[in-house]
Amino acid sequence: MPLNDTQIKNLKPQAKPKKYSDGGGLFLFVSPQGSKLWRLAYRFDGKQKLLSLGSYPLVSLADARKKRDEAKRLLVSKSDPSQQAKLEKIQRRNANANDFNSVADEFLAKVEREGKADATMTKKRWLIDLARSELGKRPISEISSAEILVPLRRIEAAGNYETARRLRSTIGQVFRYAIATARAENDPTGGLKGALTAPTVTHHAAITDRTAYAGLLRAVWGYEGAPETLHALMLMAYLYPRPGELRQAEWSEFDLDNAMWTIPAARAKMRREHKKPLPPQAISILRTQRALTGDGQLVFPSIKSRLKPISENTLNGALRRLGFTQTEMTSHGFRASASSILNESGKWSIGAIEAELAHVGADMVRRAYHRAAYWDERVKMAAWWAAEIDRMRGQATSAAENTGDAEDLTRNATENRALASA
Repeated sequence: MPLNDTQIKNLKPQAKPKKYSDGGGLFLFVSPQGSKLWRLAYRFDGKQKLLSLGSYPLVSLADARKKRDEAKRLLVSKSDPSQQAKLEKIQRRNANANDFNSVADEFLAKVEREGKADATMTKKRWLIDLARSELGKRPISEISSAEILVPLRRIEAAGNYETARRLRSTIGQVFRYAIATARAENDPTGGLKGALTAPTVTHHAAITDRTAYAGLLRAVWGYEGAPETLHALMLMAYLYPRPGELRQAEWSEFDLDNAMWTIPAARAKMRREHKKPLPPQAISILRTQRALTGDGQLVFPSIKSRLKPISENTLNGALRRLGFTQTEMTSHGFRASASSILNESGKWSIGAIEAELAHVGADMVRRAYHRAAYWDERVKMAAWWAAEIDRMRGQATSAAENTGDAEDLTRNATENRALASA
């Protein structure tokens, strides 16, 4: 006999669960705890199945009957009501996770799982945050090029052309992730390439004239600040790594006995491990530096915390104190200086120089060739370059003399720092 609302309201929980039929497979399940749950019993493909329709009174008797009838219509069309309910649940979940904010957060989580560096993740989060106010709550499949242009124009209006360009690229990455996860059909950022003001390309200032570079080297070796900063500047000259690779270097990366520095993939710009040969002069400086910071993890820890590296402004600040403006020389400029003088020498192949700089082309074979075939030449080139550095600054090149040189410079810098703080 069909149920009625008065009857349902008066139903009391029993010691054991009890079912109350309404007909057509629909029944009310009353638990010992008092819950009243609508269920539909049916057969599909020869199997007995059960479909949950919600709880009373959130789902009224009339609503439960309507859901029963809809399920019956699906059965007539050879569709399983339970499977249909699952699909609808997935669609609702996808609809709720279909706005720009949700897709962008998923994209950031994916990139982080792929092992991108903390600095890269911080930059991507910062860029995406710049677009959230305009795009965040919009369904990603409905966002147009004109809408994306709004935050880009806002950033351009502040004169930040490079930031606008990078934001367009990052938003494009979010859209391509949305396409891959079936939540968008196209990337509207493609049509904006010509709409943004092109930023002026500025290269890192560098001294590439040999005579002028010799003057820079003499100034560096005469630096009277912190010995750690002196050592870092000297190593930038001898090894010309990317400044961040040296600033964040850890003692575990250096094999001084085998004259090798292995920069891990997590910190290398191209996300590939990079090995650099160490000339005797660099080894001497590192041994001296190890007496200062070898009890910790970082080679060049910050004076504020030994758990953090020196800041990116430390080396550039030292160059300013030595009298070199930001338009004359930067810490990154040591790479351009070395590249220019090494190429001008005519002694080394372009491939070996590019491999030492960790510049690689898109061709995987060429990458492997850079890492392997040029190693012997790079070892010789590292020794020649270190000796050339010493010749340019007018010093002897023997390992023993350079060891004493580094120790004397460190001693002088330490004494000067102590006098300055007294």
